[in-house]
Amino acid sequence: MTKHSTLFLALILLISSCKSDKKTEEPTAEEQTILEKVAHAHGISNWDSIEELRFTFNVDRDTTHFERHWVWNTKTQDVLGISRGDTINYNRKSVDSTAMRADGAFINDKFWLLAPINILWDENNLTYSQEDMAIAPISNDTLKKLTVVYGNEGGYTPGDAYDFYLADDYLIKEWVFRKGNSEEPTSTATWEDYQTTGGLNLSLTHTNKERNFKLYFTGVEAITLKD
Repeated sequence: MTKHSTLFLALILLISSCKSDKKTEEPTAEEQTILEKVAHAHGISNWDSIEELRFTFNVDRDTTHFERHWVWNTKTQDVLGISRGDTINYNRKSVDSTAMRADGAFINDKFWLLAPINILWDENNLTYSQEDMAIAPISNDTLKKLTVVYGNEGGYTPGDAYDFYLADDYLIKEWVFRKGNSEEPTSTATWEDYQTTGGLNLSLTHTNKERNFKLYFTGVEAITLKD
């Protein structure tokens, strides 16, 4: 092989190596979509190390209290649910008619806890838009706004829409749920009381403007592979 051929081959290998390295790099903050920015602000980069997520979903409305307890193996997709003294075990990879009601409850409760991460997982089944400045409905603060509309097929509540009001660090501060993408809000709640477990940054308390409704999580624990 000639000297010129050797140099040419080395150049080709160098270019190929650079392309390969670039392909595996994480997108910078400037390159991330708003869905990615929101998910990363809430800890999605640590998700793969989490093996089990435990949490209790609580609702206080006026003088009534309701709660459901969940243990979710994120690797096997086994779910344990306990509600009003009843216990169910099922696997999310094969939900049959006996587990469908429990799975619908689990999806609802999990979405309240992990919505900022869930919307990135669901990005192929939704559309989204954003505004740099919008008035939040509860605090009246001027915040970023991300609107997510789910597709009309698949899931337990197709076609629903969510308006997320975001701080500068992309943490959710408030949201509006609009059932079936209705123009009027179905419900509005705060996102507050952020705590970290297993690298996830989670809002544990949600209230409405009148403060006669409180949805909150207790016993939240992310079990990581190294634990």
